Amino acid sequence: MKYAAIDIGSNAVRLLIADIIDNDGTISFKKNTLVRVPLRLGDDAFLEKKISEKKAIDLYKTMQAFKNLMDVYKVEDYMACATSAMREAANGEELAAKVKKEIDLNLEVVGGQKEASIIYASHIEQTLDRKKNYLYIDVGGGSTELSVFSKGQMEASKSFNLGTIRILDNQDREEEWQDMQTWIKENCKDIKDLIGIGTGGNINKLFKLSDEKDGAPLSFTKLKNLENYLSSYSLKDRINVLGLNQDRADVIIPACDIFLKVMKWGNIKNIYVPRVGMVDGIIQLLIEKNFK
Repeated sequence: MKYAAIDIGSNAVRLLIADIIDNDGTISFKKNTLVRVPLRLGDDAFLEKKISEKKAIDLYKTMQAFKNLMDVYKVEDYMACATSAMREAANGEELAAKVKKEIDLNLEVVGGQKEASIIYASHIEQTLDRKKNYLYIDVGGGSTELSVFSKGQMEASKSFNLGTIRILDNQDREEEWQDMQTWIKENCKDIKDLIGIGTGGNINKLFKLSDEKDGAPLSFTKLKNLENYLSSYSLKDRINVLGLNQDRADVIIPACDIFLKVMKWGNIKNIYVPRVGMVDGIIQLLIEKNFK
């Protein structure tokens, strides 16, 4: 049995096809195929407030390709979610409706809070020490989702319009940074020894660059050193010398900035990077829906 998850983000669009495993009633999944297409819908959405015809055509082509792949893999259930770029674009809902009509693929434009709930549906905190306190930090192209967990329970969650593409396009507002700082301080002030859990493509790449062992945390100091190291290279050299993909080389430094600010404001010394994201949360939601 296979399920599929589609995440239409501000920087890239992803398809995850997962094998569903039933081990004596315990349901889990194994990643089978992951496809990533760097559409950069956020450049249109945040600057022009709508998705251009050119990028809309690219989106349709990508969704058709994803649907064809799901058909070939004989996917039994799927869920497709569009986040910050599509929800801010004036024609986001219109494009989603056109995808449904022309491709017969259900595409939901989700709000910030639902996006956060999908991300933490992967239940990563359950694999860690439930006696400790965690702050989920998911950094995307258009938004950052934060969720506070204490003793295994979610205490607070909020989405902020701060993301890597938004920063590159100079569309991040000072008021939003202040709101995030205030929210973190208010919701984390009474929590001691807060530990970070970082998700998203950028923190995964940063962890890989850090050479830390799998399962080990990434310290604030090491992350800051990584930011300084990456900033010492030009964009061209980050691509040609460090080997970063073109659509990763420019957003990775703004991502560093967001993670470091959140860790500083939350007094977080270490962040774990479990290498999961929205597509993992979607698969988990599909499992919970079909195996109640």
